[in-house]
Amino acid sequence: MERQKRQGAEYEFYGKLPLKKAIPLGLQHVLAMFVGNLTPILIISGACGIAGEEFGSLQVDLLQNAMLIAGIVTLIQLFAIGPVGGKVPIIMGTSSGFIGVFNSVVQVMGGGILAYGAIMCASVIGGLFEGILGFLLKPLRRFFPAVVTGTVVLSIGLSLIAVGVNSFGGGNTANDFGSVENLLLGAAVLLIIVAVKHWMKGMASASSILIGIVAGYIIAAIMGLVLPTTAVNADGVEYTKAWVLNWDKVANAAWFSVPKLMPVKLVFDWRAIIPVLIMFVVTAVETVGDISGVMEGGMGREATDKELSGGVICDGIGSSLAALFGVLPNTSFSQNVGLVTMTKIVNRMALASGAVFLILCGLFPKLAALISIMPQSVLGGAAVMMFSSIVISGIQLITKEPMTMRNITIVSVALGLGYGIGSSSGILAHLPQGIQLIFGGSGIVPAAIVAIIFNIILPKDAE
Repeated sequence: MERQKRQGAEYEFYGKLPLKKAIPLGLQHVLAMFVGNLTPILIISGACGIAGEEFGSLQVDLLQNAMLIAGIVTLIQLFAIGPVGGKVPIIMGTSSGFIGVFNSVVQVMGGGILAYGAIMCASVIGGLFEGILGFLLKPLRRFFPAVVTGTVVLSIGLSLIAVGVNSFGGGNTANDFGSVENLLLGAAVLLIIVAVKHWMKGMASASSILIGIVAGYIIAAIMGLVLPTTAVNADGVEYTKAWVLNWDKVANAAWFSVPKLMPVKLVFDWRAIIPVLIMFVVTAVETVGDISGVMEGGMGREATDKELSGGVICDGIGSSLAALFGVLPNTSFSQNVGLVTMTKIVNRMALASGAVFLILCGLFPKLAALISIMPQSVLGGAAVMMFSSIVISGIQLITKEPMTMRNITIVSVALGLGYGIGSSSGILAHLPQGIQLIFGGSGIVPAAIVAIIFNIILPKDAE
């Protein structure tokens, strides 16, 4: 039955897929990651205070560059340039894993354009450092058996589920978060995806995410015609509801704009470089987990040394390139790992068509604005299912090896202690700031470190 599901060029990485099929399949990936690709820049540029009118269109330039870089680095990952790129079905995008560390750097440096410049300089150096790690990955791979990478993939999925649920409710910063309208919109998208996936065949079934998101747009537009689009909060201030489509944003966007190189001057500062270097080590482990997850979930086999090495090198070099355009580190996007795992579509041309669309978004801001107005609940309806499938991929990786007492100990301690501390970072409030920088941002970081350490120190099982 599984073999029947995988028949067709879309289920083969090198399969010849016509554009009429490749484009909608690639568009699914863009829609799945578009908001997530922009959100880290919005958060960090806002924290630095460079989102105001005194900085002109700097933030808009950064968002535009984020789309361009994501598309370029994705193409490098898919097709490879020498050793750079793993030729794996991975979509690259702006990493949210660095948000915790970057926020701490901003607080230490007092914000401003200098803090953002220091973050960019640290990202250039850190990306090159990760690239070097990629070249050394083969001798280091013994530290990343299936039980370790599976635990990392599992923690990635667990950490993203909360993000998906927040989007499902309309975004936890929205005034109407968790409103009936948001929940119904998210539920409608989820049910449409499930129905199309399991009750339709061929191209429609493969494009279930895209169909669900487009349907969500249509439903939101209809809701805007028949339901009140504004309300008043407890302070008596009127606000627009989170599910409303902001067509003014599309109308005001330019048709064409050339991205700017080095929109922010690089600032060398050790206070930013040291914690960011540590995060790039963890990012390399996360990328190994993502590639392992997508190869296991999408292609039914383990990733090779060459694929892992090229993928990590691309991750690092891509991050350095992104920083030169003022964009935060560019890494493998876990949302799209979930999409590949769920649909089993790994065709390179399909993913490449999505990458080309990302580049177009960087050149044509109006096109980017059209996708950026997607209500969070629409994204959440798709994300809940996609992120949960990453958890399943992690479980599949872990159980590829016998669940001996040693492996059970590694997984349980890593998830229980590592992920538990990461997801409840307040427990670290009385520890040195350096430890908070490393462990407080995400459950992925401590879970990965604990899994690696226990895999090294625990005695091997007897034959």
